[in-house]
Amino acid sequence: MAARRDRVVAVEERLPETTSRSVSIIIPAYNEAPQLEGSLKKLFEDLPENSGIEVILSDGGSTDNTLAIARKYPCKILNSDIGRSRQMNSACRHANGEFLLFLHADSSLPDNWLNQVQSSPKWGFFPVKLSGKHWLLRVIERAINLRSRISRVATGDQGLYFSRSFFQALEGFPDIPIMEDIAISKRARKFSDPSIGQNPVVTSSRRWEQNGIIKTVLLMWGLRFAYWLGISPDRLYRIYQGP
Repeated sequence: MAARRDRVVAVEERLPETTSRSVSIIIPAYNEAPQLEGSLKKLFEDLPENSGIEVILSDGGSTDNTLAIARKYPCKILNSDIGRSRQMNSACRHANGEFLLFLHADSSLPDNWLNQVQSSPKWGFFPVKLSGKHWLLRVIERAINLRSRISRVATGDQGLYFSRSFFQALEGFPDIPIMEDIAISKRARKFSDPSIGQNPVVTSSRRWEQNGIIKTVLLMWGLRFAYWLGISPDRLYRIYQGP
């Protein structure tokens, strides 16, 4: 994927005027209709009353019902060029929160997430719990959580968050098609240890279940090892997408 400068196409704002917006939740999405309805419903049901939390859905040109679903909820809807890092960076330029939390469209936050975010001086993330019931998913969860706690490097499934000033100092996510979460975590840990939550973000296990649990684990481990060896994210993205 060739690098292109991020371009904002359109913004739709439908937030209450009284919202203080101390925290902005940013959800990058591309054709996420099957997962998005349940995720947004739970998110808005769980938001504290009068919390002033801003929710931004940054869409990369979905061709399904993603936008129609988002419009049912008091989101700020942003249309931008496709690419998760571009979509997230684009949303940050329109966000009003002092803290920026990045949430995947198929994930749900734990009950105490707001206190965790607001009490963190610079950045942090949560443990992850996969939604499926297969016993191998429990092993994968534990491996992910142990790895991230030791390495202080998180994946996007873990609800990365930053204070606005620290995120700006890091210059946002790098404009790469894959591994942007790993890259920004590695930059962030040079300056500050992350705050790591006790309760997990719950994320869909569809990727593992659809493609095969063992096959998906080997693919993801292989991609991260290749990234560590210095293989370009553009090449890794082509491998990830498959033929």
